[in-house]
Amino acid sequence: MDATGIDHVIPRWPAMGCGVGLRREHYDFVTHKRPLMDWFEVISENFMDSGGRPIQILEQVRRYYPVAIHGVSLSIGSVDPLNLKYLERLKALIGRIDPFLISDHLCWTGAGGENLHDLLPLPFTEEAIDHVARRVTEVQEFIGRKILLENVSSYLTYQHSVMPEWEFLVNVAKRSGCGILLDLNNIFVNAFNHQFDPREYLRAVPGELVGQIHLAGYTDMGGYYFDTHGAPVVEEVWKLYEEALELLGPVTTLIEWDEAVPPFERLAAEAGRAREIYQRINEKAVSR
Repeated sequence: MDATGIDHVIPRWPAMGCGVGLRREHYDFVTHKRPLMDWFEVISENFMDSGGRPIQILEQVRRYYPVAIHGVSLSIGSVDPLNLKYLERLKALIGRIDPFLISDHLCWTGAGGENLHDLLPLPFTEEAIDHVARRVTEVQEFIGRKILLENVSSYLTYQHSVMPEWEFLVNVAKRSGCGILLDLNNIFVNAFNHQFDPREYLRAVPGELVGQIHLAGYTDMGGYYFDTHGAPVVEEVWKLYEEALELLGPVTTLIEWDEAVPPFERLAAEAGRAREIYQRINEKAVSR
């Protein structure tokens, strides 16, 4: 254990059931109706300001539900120095909300101080693993908490890559002590775009590293799949989810729906389907 109190042994992540993303369209419904839901996830950057309605809404939600925070601007793979002002705001939000999970993406989002507002993939090399692992360690020491890193969707590959995506992801987690947020829709999208077997990906990820699963929808663009989070989870991804839980055990699961956001009842129905699978496979494992 270091001076920050962080134990560098991989923790066992909490199994919190199935939740949904808290989106602006549903603020009033959630705060007034308090629907049956295991937990909510929020985008960290939307709540980093100390005042205003968003943080007030989040504090109301936090009184009744567990909350996870999920970032999009950490830019852990960038060669720019870590943004200390960003990390200070993130740490303040963590202290205010006490989320049960903190996550971001295994990617870079800009260079030269400019944010490109996209989750850009990294080359899968030993040099990139060492670079990201060092930065993850700095982040975790600064905020005093472990984080999860999510595998991102991608539409190109690098000639310099020397290993498959899953090997890169697992090695970053092992070397830094962080966990993995396994986005099954992104695996399915990348498997189509880059022609690999998504089940080979699943089999290569140790269960003790996985702290959360994301499920979402994509758009078929004809020659490639585009990760839009604007549609229901497709049947192939539901099947992949069942296989993932069979391999990994009960992993906290989120339904993501960020574009063309439907009424809350539709979102809750997707979470309900995930919960049925989660509970069935968990009961099956317990009875063995």
